[in-house]
Amino acid sequence: MSATGNTAVGAPVPTVELREMRWWDIDPVLRLEKELFPEDAWSRGMFWSELAHARGPGATRRYVVAETPEGRLAGYAGLAAAGDQGDVQTIAVAPGHQGTGLGSRLLGELLRAATDFECHEVMLEVRVDNLRAQRLYERFGFEPIGFRRGYYQPGNVDALVMRLTDPASAPSSAASPASAAQGTRNHG
Repeated sequence: MSATGNTAVGAPVPTVELREMRWWDIDPVLRLEKELFPEDAWSRGMFWSELAHARGPGATRRYVVAETPEGRLAGYAGLAAAGDQGDVQTIAVAPGHQGTGLGSRLLGELLRAATDFECHEVMLEVRVDNLRAQRLYERFGFEPIGFRRGYYQPGNVDALVMRLTDPASAPSSAASPASAAQGTRNHG
């Protein structure tokens, strides 16, 4: 997906706080989800399922939201861990916060979670036409390793598969605010 709604260079950067996603965040997340990913938006049940695996002993997920001081959703992100591999499930940044470095902050949080889960590598899929997101991931050390033909449906858009081999060594912030992306989507 192409990114839109960039903040002008030199404009004030909106302040947001990252925190754990909770069940009461699902409605605002769904609204942003449908705005940013209209063709392949996740369902309420998908988010409930992910959050069910994000708490307690044996948790295998980390989902965070970015919230403005006024309590509005600015973005969200999620990671799944299985064994020594993490998978970026989703990163989304609201149009008014794109271009502010929020995508980098969200990705950095997911990579910290991958390190906590003792993941030795992190994988993700990103639309081949989402060059801004690809540049963001490359700044964090992700490398392209293949394609998944027709991965994004119903548009039949290919996904570029990318891998980071050591999330613990990734920069904590590889932000270049002007190129923070709208988001990525993993159907895993």
